[in-house]
Amino acid sequence: MSKPKEWVTTLREGYKDVLAEMKKVTWPSRSEVVSTTVVVLVATVVFAVYLWGCDVVFYKAIDFLFSKFGASVSS
Repeated sequence: MSKPKEWVTTLREGYKDVLAEMKKVTWPSRSEVVSTTVVVLVATVVFAVYLWGCDVVFYKAIDFLFSKFGASVSS
């Protein structure tokens, strides 16, 4: 086990390293955050509509195939 004094020294050095690294961080501006958020929301809506459309098309195709062979998908 390490001595308590070494733990304190290690923690202090680690804290100083964290502070030094945080000073190097470049934070995005408010406009950058807003614009990237809008891009994410628009992409989410586009993919949701696309997947919904695929779901409808596949459902109709499967329903057509089942009805063609005398079965039904509807409950």
